[in-house]
Amino acid sequence: MATLVRLQARSKFVAQQYYFRNSVVDIFRKKEYDAAVKIQSWFRGCQVRAYIRNLHRVATIIQKWWRSYSGRQEYQLIVKFASCAMKMNLYNAMAVRIQRRWRGYRIRKYCFNYFYLKEYLKAVSETNDAIREALEEFAEMKEREEKKADLEREEKKRDYQARKTHYLLSTKQIPGIYNSPFRKDPDPWELRLQKAKPLTYQRSKVKQKRCISLSSWLACTSARSFPRSEILPPIDRKQCQGPFRDITEVLEQRYKPLEPTLWVAEPISELKVAREEFRRQEWMRDVNDNMISKLYYHHLISSQSTENYIQKLDKLSKVTFIFPGRRVPLRI
Repeated sequence: MATLVRLQARSKFVAQQYYFRNSVVDIFRKKEYDAAVKIQSWFRGCQVRAYIRNLHRVATIIQKWWRSYSGRQEYQLIVKFASCAMKMNLYNAMAVRIQRRWRGYRIRKYCFNYFYLKEYLKAVSETNDAIREALEEFAEMKEREEKKADLEREEKKRDYQARKTHYLLSTKQIPGIYNSPFRKDPDPWELRLQKAKPLTYQRSKVKQKRCISLSSWLACTSARSFPRSEILPPIDRKQCQGPFRDITEVLEQRYKPLEPTLWVAEPISELKVAREEFRRQEWMRDVNDNMISKLYYHHLISSQSTENYIQKLDKLSKVTFIFPGRRVPLRI
C-alpha cells in the first residue's frame, strides 16, 4: 500500500517527465531514423553484394568446371582425329613402302630381267624366222602356180592355134608349109598339128518361133526334124586355104529345108471337108444361100491356096447382112 501511495504521490512528476522526455525524443527521432535507414541500407547493400559475390563465385566455379569438361571433350576429339590421321599416314606410308618393294621386285624379275628378255627376244626371232620361211615358201608356191597357169594358158593358145590352122597339115598328096621337102626333119609345129584336132564350126543356137497358122509348113518341116541355117556367114571372113569347101555352104547343103509342093502340103480331101463344114454351118444359120454359093463356087474356080481362101472367109465373116426386119452378122 505504501508503494501505491508513493506512486500516486509521484504520478504528477512521472507524467511531467514522460511528456518532457517524449518531446525531447521527437527532436532526435528523425536523426535516429535517418541513421537507422542509412545503417540498414549499408548493411543490406553489404549483404546483397556479398550474396552477388557468392553467386559470381559459384557461377565462376560452375563455368570453370563446364568449360574444363567441354575443353577436355573437344581435346579428346582433336586427339582422336589427329591419331586417326597419323595412323592413316602411317598406313599409307607402309602401303607405299610395300608397293614400292613389290613393284621393284616385279620389275627387276619380269620386266627388266636380262635373261628373261634374252629368252623372249630369242623366241620372237625364232618365230619371225619361221613365219618368214613360211611366207617365202608360200610366195614360191604362188609363183610356181602362176608360172604353171601361164604355161597352161600358152599351151592352150598353141593348141587352139594348131586346131585353127589344122588345114596347113601336110597330106599324102600335098606337103604342108611346116613339112617342106627341102628340110631334113619336119618342123615341131607339124607334129603339133598332127596331134591337134581340127576346129569345128560351132553354130550358134537360135530359138525358132513355131507358127501354128495354115501358112506354115507341116510338121515334117519343123526345126526338130530339119534344122535351118538362118545365120549368114560374115562378109569379111577369110577363105580356107586348101582343098576345102566353105563351112556355110556345107551346112546349107546338110540342113537344107524340105520344100514340099502344094499337092503334098495339103491333103486331097481338104476341099471336100471344107465344103461339108460350110454346108453344115450354112444350114445351122439363116444365111442367104445364093450369095454364099456364089462365093463358094468363085473360090473353087480360082486356083488359089487354102490359106487365101480362109483369109477371104475371115474377111467375109466381118460383113453384116441386112435382112428384112433384122441385121444378121455372117460368122464362119
